[in-house]
Amino acid sequence: MKNLPWIGAGTALGVAAAVALSAAHGADPAYNQLETFSAAFSKVRSEYAVPVKDSELVEGAIEGMVTRLDPHSSYMTAKSYAGEFEITTRGQFGGVGLTVMPEEGVIKVITPTDAMPAARAGIKTGDKISAIDGKSIAGTDFTEAVNKMRGPAGTKVTLTVVRAAEKNPFDVILTRANVPVNATTSRREGDIGYIRMPGFNEKTADGLEKAVKDLKKQIGPGIKGYVLDLRNNPGGLVDQAVQVSDDFLSGGEIVSMRGRRSSDTQRYDAKPGDITDGKPIVVLINIGSASASEIVSGALQDHKRATIVGMTSFGKGSVQTILPMGEGRGALRLTTARYYTPSGHSIQALGITPDIKVAQGDEDNLSRLLRPTESDLKGHLEGEPLPAKRLHSPVIYAAPGKKYDDFQLAYALDLLRGQMTVASVTKDTNG
Repeated sequence: MKNLPWIGAGTALGVAAAVALSAAHGADPAYNQLETFSAAFSKVRSEYAVPVKDSELVEGAIEGMVTRLDPHSSYMTAKSYAGEFEITTRGQFGGVGLTVMPEEGVIKVITPTDAMPAARAGIKTGDKISAIDGKSIAGTDFTEAVNKMRGPAGTKVTLTVVRAAEKNPFDVILTRANVPVNATTSRREGDIGYIRMPGFNEKTADGLEKAVKDLKKQIGPGIKGYVLDLRNNPGGLVDQAVQVSDDFLSGGEIVSMRGRRSSDTQRYDAKPGDITDGKPIVVLINIGSASASEIVSGALQDHKRATIVGMTSFGKGSVQTILPMGEGRGALRLTTARYYTPSGHSIQALGITPDIKVAQGDEDNLSRLLRPTESDLKGHLEGEPLPAKRLHSPVIYAAPGKKYDDFQLAYALDLLRGQMTVASVTKDTNG
């Protein structure tokens, strides 16, 4: 359905116009469907038990249309669109520090943000939030529910948490803080530079470049390499993923994005120059690494610029574009393309398979049920056939009795130093 006029939110004239258009284009099934929508709009408007604002009806219709497409497309009202724009611009917001997704009337936790209120209070991946400040969120718009968790730093919010291991829901009282959006951090690990990248916003590439510069000064010419930690990185801005990849590459394709038409294809190539001067890199990923983080790990893997260590990533290989709908009308977050690694591999519903699979210690069938991948989401875009190496590739676990604060990181550091990590190996049948 192309170039259909926007139906005004609230006037009988808007409905009448839709009916007139349908009559004028009777042979077009799309316009006939508009007549059905107009009839439903009119019935609800006049017969529903209590009056409903016309704007709410139209916004609900748009939301329903878009969210049924796939798990990542959504509608933002003018208010929520303005809020998202402000967060992206400012690079922080007042909140509790959770990356979440909607799931059957509740909010499901994908990843708690490092060192933020929710993480410090023990909220975990897979937890479900059923109420905010004592009020159930069932039937509440997802964006509205998320906004209820946000607020000025220093104020309190109570989340009702449902956890699989607990018989009953329980309340967690959190004090909101200024949550940095995807702030890059770094530290020295002896002769290796460690860089933690929790997401991708407009400051991410600058943060990486500063981190590498600082680590070079701290460690000096004896620096052996870098660990880029993209675990639990849910993604973000594609242009930042391209720039981060470019910082490590001296040429070649980084990623291509392919839409429904061949003319929509976009390809991004690296420019000469490597900010690490060619030092070895290990990239850490896990099931929480998605989207932009998969662009980076896929590009560095295909160019053999880095060794990818960890567990298979989430598999979100689709691109969402923010499409404003005009002054005061909000915007669509719409899936417009799939992205492909330099070798032409689509990671949609498959993820990036590490060069060396290393488990942190809790990757079992239960944890996979609590933490679904893209392929588990209802309505996801289908991916390519599953490669054989995904079915039976070995997984390295910490040796029995050996205790690590972070086994995956310990393995990466040993790998860069040319040391052997004491470990055990099993076959992975879950990808």
